[in-house]
Amino acid sequence: MARLCEDFMLCGLPSGGSVRGLEPAGPDHVIVTHTDRTVTVYKVSDQKPLGSWSVKQTQAISCPAIYNSQTKEYVVVHDKKVLRIWKDEDVNLEKVFKATLLADVCRIHMLPDTEPLVLFEGGAVRRLDVLLTDPQQEIEDIVSEGEVIRWSDSVLEAGSPIVVFITEKNGAFHLYTQKLNPDMQQKFKLDSGEEIGCPVSFALSLNQEDIILTCLYSDGSIYKTELPPRRRSCVENEQALPRSSLLKLPGCKARSLQRAAIRLLDEAHIAVLGAPHSLQPTVKESLSIWNTTFQTLLTWKELPEGSCGQLWCYSGKLYVPHGKVLTVVPFTCETSSLAAVLGKLQQPNTAEMKTAFTVVNWNALLYDEEAEGLQQAAARSGAKLEPKRILRSRKSQGASTQQQSISQDQLLNQIQTGTLEKVEEDLHIFFNNLQSPNTQLITAQITTKLVHRCLEEVKFYPQKALVQLLQTQVLSYSLCPDLVAVALSKADYFLLQLCLQQFPDIPEAVTCACLKLFLSVSDSDLQDVTLDFGDVACYIDIENQSPQHTETPEVVQNGFSPGLLENSCDLPLPPVKSHQPPAFDVNSKCPVSLQKAALLNEILLSSYSETFLLPHLKDLSAPQVMLFLQYMKYLYVKYSETVNTELPGERVPTVNQVLDWISLLLDAHFTLLVMTPEARGLLTHLHKFVRSQVKFYSELSKIEGSIQGLHQVKPLSYDSRYSIEVIKLF
Repeated sequence: MARLCEDFMLCGLPSGGSVRGLEPAGPDHVIVTHTDRTVTVYKVSDQKPLGSWSVKQTQAISCPAIYNSQTKEYVVVHDKKVLRIWKDEDVNLEKVFKATLLADVCRIHMLPDTEPLVLFEGGAVRRLDVLLTDPQQEIEDIVSEGEVIRWSDSVLEAGSPIVVFITEKNGAFHLYTQKLNPDMQQKFKLDSGEEIGCPVSFALSLNQEDIILTCLYSDGSIYKTELPPRRRSCVENEQALPRSSLLKLPGCKARSLQRAAIRLLDEAHIAVLGAPHSLQPTVKESLSIWNTTFQTLLTWKELPEGSCGQLWCYSGKLYVPHGKVLTVVPFTCETSSLAAVLGKLQQPNTAEMKTAFTVVNWNALLYDEEAEGLQQAAARSGAKLEPKRILRSRKSQGASTQQQSISQDQLLNQIQTGTLEKVEEDLHIFFNNLQSPNTQLITAQITTKLVHRCLEEVKFYPQKALVQLLQTQVLSYSLCPDLVAVALSKADYFLLQLCLQQFPDIPEAVTCACLKLFLSVSDSDLQDVTLDFGDVACYIDIENQSPQHTETPEVVQNGFSPGLLENSCDLPLPPVKSHQPPAFDVNSKCPVSLQKAALLNEILLSSYSETFLLPHLKDLSAPQVMLFLQYMKYLYVKYSETVNTELPGERVPTVNQVLDWISLLLDAHFTLLVMTPEARGLLTHLHKFVRSQVKFYSELSKIEGSIQGLHQVKPLSYDSRYSIEVIKLF
C-alpha cells in the first residue's frame, strides 16, 4: 500500500509557479534552478536555503544545474553555451570557472560515481571531463533538422552510462539511445495518433538488465516499453517499439491531458500529477499514487491551486510546484497484496466510491476458517463446541458495530443542525470507525464545517470536538485558518496551545495575537485551565527558595556567578538602589505561573520570519513587553546554570531561540524600554549578565589555545627510564 504524508513548503516561486529544474545535491539536499537567473541549494528537512547564486541580469540559465558528488562541485549552463563550475565557498559566479562551447547544450545528466554527461541539442553526448579538455571541439548533430529534444534521462547499464532522449518533429516522436563505452546509437519510433493522443510525460527505469520506458499519453493511457538490447546500428534504420498497457486513468478523453507528469516510485507504484484520479468532475488537479500490478488507486491529494505539470521524486519525497510554492510531499510505499487491495475496495469512504463493489468477504472467510479450526481442536480433545453460536455472536457484534457507525455525509449534516452533545458524540463514533487514506482531507472538511457554525452561532462551541480533531495531527493553519481565530475569540488557551504545537504555518500576525492574549491574562484565570505542561515544572521555580540574601561563596558554573561583575571583580560598584532587583539571583522566582510559562514556551518554539514578525511585536503594550522580557531573562539565567546550556524536556525552547526573541523584542521596543524607569534595571542587569558570559567564553577560548599548544608538543622518548616534569601554567 502507499500513503501520502503531510506536505510542507520548501520555497516560494515568484516566477509564477514553475522551476527550470530540481536535482539531488547530497543527502537531504536538493538544488533548485529557478526560471529567472538563480540557483539555490536547500536542506529539505530544515526547509531553509544553504546557498544561492545568480548570473548577470543580461544572462539566462538555459538548463538545470547539477551537483557532482565526486568533486563537490556544481555545474550549470547559461546562454546555452557557457559552462560554469563552482563550489559551496564560491560567492560570485562571475569569478568561478568558465568554459564556452561551440554547440548549444540541452541538458546535463548526473549518475552515481560517474562523470557528468552533457547532452547537446543536436543529440550528441560528451563526458564533462572530456569536454573540458577541449571546449572548442566540434560537436556533431545526430538528430535531423527541425527535430527538437522534448525529454531526456540517463541510466547505468552494467556500469556503463546510457542517455535516452525523445524528440519531436511535425507531431512525430522518436526515441534515441546513446551509449559512450562502447559508442552505440539507436533510434526508434514512438506510437502517437488520434486514438491515444501524443506522449505527455516519460519515466525511465532499470529492471535487472532491461531498460524500461514508461510513457503517459494525453488520453490518460500509461504504456510500458522495454528497450531492445544495445547493439551497433545506424541511426537511419529506425523501428517502432512494441508497448504494453500498464494503466488507464479514469476521466480522461483524447488529448485531454496537457500538463501532466508521472514518476515511478518502485516496481509496483507510480505517482501521477495533473490527471483526474476518478470520474468526479469537481476535482480537477490532484497528485495520486496507483498500484500498477492491480491497477488500483491507493491514495491521492487534491491540488486546488493547480500545477504546472512538473514532478520530481528523490529519497522518498515528491516535489511539486503547486500554486506559488514548491511543495514537498513525503510518501511511503509498501508491498501490495490482493487481499489488501480488495480491502481497499471494500471500505468506500468518499462520495465517488458509493458504487457497490462485488468483492470477497475476507472477514467471513477468516471467521469460517477459525471456526473450522476450533471444531477440529474440540474433536481431538473431546470437548463440545458450538460453532454456530460463535458465528452468531460475531454476526451480532458486527451488526451492533454497523449500527454505531456513521457516514461522513451524516456527520456533516449533524454538524449543521445538531446539538452540541450530539455533534461531539457522532464525531467520536465517526473517528473511531474511520479507516481511510484521505484522513487529512476528511478531517479538514469536518473542521471547516464546525468552525463555520461557531462563527455563525456564538453560543455553539464544541471544544471537545475541536480538541479531538486537532489530536489527529493532520491539520494545518492553511487547511482551517479560522480555527485559531475562533480559539482567540473564545480565549481557549488549551486549543491555542495545541494549534501552536501542531501548525507549522501560522502567520506572524496570528502568533503575536496569541502572545498578547497569553501576556494579558492573569495567573488566577489560568488556574483551572487544562494545559499541556510538558516538562515546565522541571526548571520553573515558582516559590522563592531564598527570601533573604546571604553572602555565601558561589561555585562558578558555565561562567555564572553572582559575584562576577561587568568589568572586574576587584573594582567595587556603587550600591544598587533598593527599587531595583538583584542582578543575578539564582533563587529568584519565575515572574509567571506554570500555566503561563507553558503557553509562552509555545510562542518561543513557533516558526517565524523576522521581517514579518517585527511590525506585529510593536503592538505589545509596555507591561506586556516587560513581563515577556522578564520571563525570557529568567530562562536565560536558568540556561546558564547548566553545564551544557540545556533544560530538561522535549518541547523546551533552546538558548538560541530565547536570545533571538530577546533581540526581536529589544528591536521593536528599544525606545520604550529606555524611557521606562522600571525597565532600566532589567536592561542593565541583562547587559551585565551577557557581558559576563562573553568574558567567560573568551577566557575559555584562551585556555583552549593553551591546551592545544600543549597537545602539539611531542613528548621526549626515554629508553629504560622515566622522568617527572612539573609544568606551571601560571
